[in-house]
Parts: sequence; C-alpha cells; structure tokens
Amino acid sequence: SKEAAQLGQRVAVLDYVEPSLKGTKWGLGGTCVNVGCIPKKLMHQAALLGTAVKDARKYGWQIPESLSHDWSTMAEAVQNHVKSLNWGHRVQLQDKKVKYLNMKGSLVDTHTIRAVNGKGKEVYVALECAGFLTGIGLDTTVMVRSIALRGFDQQMSGLVTDYMEAYGTKFSWKCTPKSIEKLPSGLLRVTWMDLNTKEEHQDTFNSVLWAVGRASETKTLNLEKVGVEINKETGKIIVATDEATSVPNIFAIGDIAEGRPELTPTAIKAGKLLARRLVGHSTELMNYDNVATTVFTPLEYGCVGLSEEEAERRHGKDQIEVYHAFYKPLEFTVAERDATQCYIKVVCLREGDQRVLGMHFTGPNAGEVTQGFSLGFQCGLTYEHLRNTVGIHPTCAEELIKLNITKRSGLDATVTGC
Repeated sequence: SKEAAQLGQRVAVLDYVEPSLKGTKWGLGGTCVNVGCIPKKLMHQAALLGTAVKDARKYGWQIPESLSHDWSTMAEAVQNHVKSLNWGHRVQLQDKKVKYLNMKGSLVDTHTIRAVNGKGKEVYVALECAGFLTGIGLDTTVMVRSIALRGFDQQMSGLVTDYMEAYGTKFSWKCTPKSIEKLPSGLLRVTWMDLNTKEEHQDTFNSVLWAVGRASETKTLNLEKVGVEINKETGKIIVATDEATSVPNIFAIGDIAEGRPELTPTAIKAGKLLARRLVGHSTELMNYDNVATTVFTPLEYGCVGLSEEEAERRHGKDQIEVYHAFYKPLEFTVAERDATQCYIKVVCLREGDQRVLGMHFTGPNAGEVTQGFSLGFQCGLTYEHLRNTVGIHPTCAEELIKLNITKRSGLDATVTGC
C-alpha cells in the first residue's frame, strides 16, 4: 500500500481483527507483527539468554545456581514493542497518504468494496513455541500427528527435534488428540490416541496450544459473486504469475494466494512489485524460487532452495551431489554443549559446474547465516563459488565454504580442527 501510494495511486488499507473467543485482538500490522514472527523471535531470544546464563558459568561468570524466569515481565516487554510497531505502521500510512480503515472489507462488485466496522455484524510454529517454553523452564510436550516441519528437509527436521528432546522438550510422536476436559482445578485433561498402538493415553496440562496451521478467511469477501476463483478445499485465491485473479482488475498477494510461501517478506516484495507494475514503472514479476527461511527452534535451522528429497524427485538421485559436515560451533566448546545436531548440507547438481540447488544449516544464528548465502542463489551459486570463497574465521558460516565430503563417498563428515 505504501509503495502504491508513493507511486501516485489513491490507496486505502482495510485492517480489522475479529476478536478471539477470549476477546483477544491486536493492532495494525497483521499476523507477523502482532502474533507471529516478531513476538515469537523475542520469546526465542528470552530462551537463548537463559541458555547463555548457564553457559556463562563455564566462561567464568559467578552466577547463582537458582534462576527463575518471570513470564509477565517478558510478556509486558514484548507487548510494548509490538504496540510501538502498531503505532509506527499507523504513522507511516498517514505520512504516505494511505487511508487506514479499521474495518472488514468485502466486494460488492468488481470495482466496489464495502467496509463495515466491528459492530456491523498457526512451522507452523509448534516447534518454535515448544522450544522457547522449554527454554524458560516450563514442562512442555509436543504432540505430532505425522512428521515435524512438513515441507522442510526431513534429515534437518530430525536434527532439530533430536536437539529439542535432548534440550528437555518431550514429544508424543504419531498421536492425535481425542478430547480435552477442563477439570475443577482449572487444569486441562487431554486424551489422545497413539496411532501406532491404537491405545488411548491421558495427561493433564496448564495450557494447550493448537499449532495446526492457518485457514484462509475468504468466505466473507464475496469473491465468488464477483467471479474471483478460489480453491474450494483451501479457501485460497487462485492467482497467475503476475498475482492477477480470474477477475483482471483484482489481484491477491501473500498467504491468501494459492501456492505462495506463507512468509511475510515474500508478501512485502510481491506487493511492491505489483504496485510498480500497475503504474507501468516495471514489468518485473515476483521470483518465488529460492526464498530463504529460518525456523527459530532452540537449535536454529535455516535453509534456502530445495530439500534433498525434492532435489532427488526433480533430478534423480544419481544426478545430485550432497556435500555435508557435522561441525562444532566455537561457542559450544568451553560451555561443553553437545553439538551432535550442528550440521550443514549443500545439495548440488552432480554434473557441470555443480549448481547449488539447496542449502541447509542447523546452528547458532541460522537466519543471519542463511540470509547472506541466499543472495548467491540469485546469482547462480555453484559449488565452485563456495570453494573459491574465503571464510571469516572463526565463524559457523565459514563451515559452508569448507565443505568437501560428499554423502556418496561414505566418509566421516565430522569437522576436526580449524
């Protein structure tokens, strides 16, 4: 919206949050700002600090053995930051002459929108939440219906969950909940089915978080009446490569569009490019290939490009080469932390200049590491490019440019020495 306004368009933003059953609502900025990426990473940081305090003793800091975490202090600080972002968004919209309407919108016809106020009538994040809850000292169990981190490289997913289990998070694998009963004490008694044994189990918890994805709220938009085609199964809007819907003058970007990555930066980039195309300043389309992302679990996981499974599916197992290494971050050495799951994998085409198809990294600051290397994917990154790059020593990121052992060789891929 800001991009379109700066390009001279008359723009309005409709943003309304339907309160939850408990009356929870939030301000301008969407899921990412209010209940997604921002608060999630801040709470992940709180857990990392707890781990850092434990490590600090090994580095000579005199710290009392008994430490506790105050949830309300953290929650207030996080909420205050989120509120500052809400205000910042409102100010930016006003400065750029974008009209903000705290209303719900729907289509009357292909060129008319009806807006009504509130009276006129969720990685994806399960492992991340479990990770920081465990990190601040809470007893946490994750129930997994099938596999963890669906859509991600499953070897990497296994390393993430193995680390979490060693870190203290409990897992109930291949289980589905059957019922939840609120006891007189206020505790929640959960009954679930083990899909392997078909046996029922019960336990009590203070809180239950449903992390089963998000549903598209398109039913109230009146899309079908004006001819906008949707996927009836998912509720998402069918779009072309230029974000156009089946109605030429109506476009859809972000999570609501079928087949698009559910990532904030992807939607922002797509929106800016769409605004530029609409005013005739550009013909550039959004490139949805090789979008990097990070999972902020206790052992962070960053990736860009194809998983090993997807690379095999597209090119054949004999046509790809996988370079890999188990390494130990320098930060882990003095602290005597287990680095068994710190691992790097680069998936390449086997022939020619060995173009890199996928890059996967578990370890400290995975997002910072992956963001830098993801730029190379836009420039045709090859294995030879990696080998010709000089590393920054001593960092975890430099292990990526030192890779020389292939899975095919069967050699030990454990890094020793500098």
